[in-house]
Amino acid sequence: MDKVRAKKHLGQHFLTDQNIAAKIADALQPEGKYAKALEVGPGMGVLTKFLLERSDLETWVVEIDTESVAYLSEHYPQLRPRIIAGDFLKQDFETFFSEPCAVIGNFPYNISTQILFRVLDYKDQIPEVVGMFQKEVAERIAEKPGSKTYGITSVLLQAWYDIEYLFTVHENVFSPPPKVKSAVIRLRRNDVKDLGCDAKLFTQVVKAAFNQRRKQLRNSLHAFNIKPGEESNPVFTRRPEQLSVQEFIALTQILSI
Repeated sequence: MDKVRAKKHLGQHFLTDQNIAAKIADALQPEGKYAKALEVGPGMGVLTKFLLERSDLETWVVEIDTESVAYLSEHYPQLRPRIIAGDFLKQDFETFFSEPCAVIGNFPYNISTQILFRVLDYKDQIPEVVGMFQKEVAERIAEKPGSKTYGITSVLLQAWYDIEYLFTVHENVFSPPPKVKSAVIRLRRNDVKDLGCDAKLFTQVVKAAFNQRRKQLRNSLHAFNIKPGEESNPVFTRRPEQLSVQEFIALTQILSI
């Protein structure tokens, strides 16, 4: 098999630039925290090739496209025992990895945010993520408070990971080229072990706040119960994009359902 046909329903845009692939692979920095990396959606292996060259990492891949699985098996025979044929979003991470493992990939844009929420499910096992995203999505994930693009994904991911915007990638280095620019970001697990509030309630508060982001928190969070004595707290006059992760945690502590 010489080539894999890009499938629109899988959101496939194959990276063709070797230099960019090498930069993405080099962006993983284990620093003794992990020795395995799982690539999501390797396609024809342009990134896989550079990951396999790293002596400090054991590379695994997960691929839903059977044509790509066949291509990888043929062109990277040393990888065959570590090819997981299936949907990353449906994998039980702990089935394959009992120790820490990084996640990396030129992520399909139609499920890229879902991939990161899946990472959150295994946040204590995934110390680092390096991924290619649609530029707008990458900016939103890495954004700081005060911006119009700062939102639900920004807060929920930054609660557990330190996030860096690494570089922008132009459309012409993909086949077929997407209609938007792309960007690579890196997420590194921070030192937070416990938010100091109910994590499930924290997620509900963040989502409720941003679902009505133009309203003051007093109005968007009316479904929650404010603890006695907190009704006059000035935080309720603010809008969600003005609050840092720590302020959302403090807000969650004074709310209940």
